[in-house]
Amino acid sequence: MSVSLLLPMSAFALAASISPGPVNLVCMSSGIHYRVARGLVFVTGATLGFIALFLSVGAGLYSLLSLWPAFEVLLRWAGVAFLLYLSAKLALDNGRLAQNFNARAPGFLSGALMQWLNPKAWLASASGISAYAGANAEHTLLFAALYLPICWLSLSCWVFAGAFLKRYVANPTLLVVVNRVLALLLAVSCLFIVLD
Repeated sequence: MSVSLLLPMSAFALAASISPGPVNLVCMSSGIHYRVARGLVFVTGATLGFIALFLSVGAGLYSLLSLWPAFEVLLRWAGVAFLLYLSAKLALDNGRLAQNFNARAPGFLSGALMQWLNPKAWLASASGISAYAGANAEHTLLFAALYLPICWLSLSCWVFAGAFLKRYVANPTLLVVVNRVLALLLAVSCLFIVLD
């Protein structure tokens, strides 16, 4: 593999991982509501879930979806339902920071599942594989190896951003507003999924 592909692959992984999306918003919310360590558990699940999806797409899963359009539609609506569920949980939150920081925090499995229901993750996988790896398994594995730390660090930045914001939104009334803005952004992201 040409070393000249490493930089573009890394740049693609960074842009896809750190740009706002449903998983990033949940990471920020976790940083606000729970200890950073709990948010990083979610980040680890989301990262490994994404890498599993990425490798599956590289192995041909995305082309199988074109054979069964109904499955793609089902996947899209499952993603919308999951995001609306998360959005409703945020919107209904009372704005009080948890005293038991381990309670109700999204965990490893939530992070992994969310990536499989996240259209942004499917699009990043499909477009990244087609642009930089094609059918070459070695390129796909290298790309996944680059993606792993970049994705984890990018999502972690959102958790730390939430933890930073926690200092300024400790007031329950203000936190309700932040929660509702995040909930609205998650719900709006569903429109992009439905209209795509």
